[in-house]
Order: sequence, then structure tokens, then C-alpha cells
Amino acid sequence: MNIDIINSDHHRNGIGGCPFTVHLIDDHDCGDVKVVIVFDGNPECVAVLSVDLLAKGDIAFGSNSWRGDRYAAELRSRELELV
Repeated sequence: MNIDIINSDHHRNGIGGCPFTVHLIDDHDCGDVKVVIVFDGNPECVAVLSVDLLAKGDIAFGSNSWRGDRYAAELRSRELELV
């Protein structure tokens, strides 16, 4: 996977929500920038959206939907480097 992390931040998600880390990544394989949300405590919960498509108002499944499992392992290993 050919990505660069532009920025990352951890969110506690209030007092009752599931904490998560947001990554802004440059996805060189797809040629765009994506927002990747990695939820704590559940390795299968990863959300990925293209920033360009979000800017156009596209949040639809099938057009602005990406396989979280493609990004999860790589980003979780990099999260460990940030701690």
C-alpha cells in the first residue's frame, strides 16, 4: 500500500461514544486524498471516504465507499508508532 499520512488525531468521542483515530492520507495508489476513521477496540470498524468526493457532496455507498480492510492494518501499525 502506497500511502502517506498527512495528519492524524485521536478523538475520545464524548463520554459514551466509541473512541476513534482520524487519518488524512494521500493514497498514491488511487491518486487522491482520503479520510480514514479507525475505531478503537474493533479491528473491523474502519471508515474510508475520498475528500474530493466529499467536497462534491458525494457520501453514497458504491461511489464514495472504499474497503476499510485495505487501510486498517497499515494505519493501525502506524498508530503504534505515534504512541
